[in-house]
Amino acid sequence: MFKKEIPPSNRSKVKSSVQRALRQRFLETYPGFEPYIEEVLPKKAQLDAVKLPERATLYSIDSTPLFFQPLDGPPIPHLKLLHAYPDALPTVQIDRGAIRFVLSGAALMAPGLTSAGGKLPDTEHAVEAGQVVAVKAEGKETVCLVGVLKVGTEEIKAKGKGVVLDEGHYLGDGLWRMVLD
Repeated sequence: MFKKEIPPSNRSKVKSSVQRALRQRFLETYPGFEPYIEEVLPKKAQLDAVKLPERATLYSIDSTPLFFQPLDGPPIPHLKLLHAYPDALPTVQIDRGAIRFVLSGAALMAPGLTSAGGKLPDTEHAVEAGQVVAVKAEGKETVCLVGVLKVGTEEIKAKGKGVVLDEGHYLGDGLWRMVLD
């Protein structure tokens, strides 16, 4: 999604009424952030919006990226936010063999999640298609990819093949390297 370097773009202040609506939508989409919302998106802080070339908007406070919102999708937490609050989103784990592909922007494939080093949530905590998920790598502590699942975790377990997540925000991509000063 953000493979190329993102050039400086037009930056604007977000009105307080829009900020309240964004905060509410963010909490509805990610209830795991509820305990941290005052730290993540304080009511009195000035939220800035940066238009991105990929038809998305990045929201930040004090040059700290919080989340981006594609034109036709839900707000998606920035990896830096997920590193600060790693348990706020449902998480899956890829095996060691998939790491280099994910960090080069390739689609996430089911075998990387169903092999010995991969982990999917149990049936009770299954994640549905269309939900945003954080992806950790085997042997690593931090999230390396965040994006929208194309296939639910139960279907991934059943089929064991195919594309699971075709685009997202990953470590080292243009959004990760973007400077917001």
